[in-house]
Amino acid sequence: MTEPTPNLPRCAWAQTHPLNAEYHDEEWGVPEYDSRALWEKLILDGFQAGLSWLTILKKRDAFREAFEGFDPVRIADYDEHDIERLMGNAGIIRSRSKIEATLGNARAYLAMQDNGEDFSEFLWGMVGGRPIQRDFERDGPVPTQTPLSLEISKALKKRGFKFVGPVIVYAWMQAVGMVNDHADDCHRRKPVAAMG
Repeated sequence: MTEPTPNLPRCAWAQTHPLNAEYHDEEWGVPEYDSRALWEKLILDGFQAGLSWLTILKKRDAFREAFEGFDPVRIADYDEHDIERLMGNAGIIRSRSKIEATLGNARAYLAMQDNGEDFSEFLWGMVGGRPIQRDFERDGPVPTQTPLSLEISKALKKRGFKFVGPVIVYAWMQAVGMVNDHADDCHRRKPVAAMG
């Protein structure tokens, strides 16, 4: 990441710490279409539950190292020894339930592949293949969940995913650009193009 440009109008949450500003300016709300990257971000949003996103940003490199680049094939083979190794890693969030969910989510991700379901195509298909442009005047304040995030949550749970409740899913949808929730006065509010 690069140093954020000072004094740019940003979403309020991005003004609280330089790491938040960098993440906001370079990643948050940028449409992500790579299946593995979408999966990684969903896992990190699950780890964030109950914590601040800044905590995850500070630990993201340690997460990537601990989980071998978030390679679902490797993680699906993790066993109790790996869980204990991760529980002993002070660089990550040491929640047994979240770690175990990550292993299960890797297996669910691979099962989707085995069944001919591409993770990215499946999820982007649920939003019509293009980012949802929210209108604050019409739609009101930013919600914590929506009927669509509930629908996606149910679809993921049906496929065996855990830590994918509708609130986590909505935060993830914002992060990966499925919905544009940049504030009206934010320099990043401009609508982004759909996948070509």
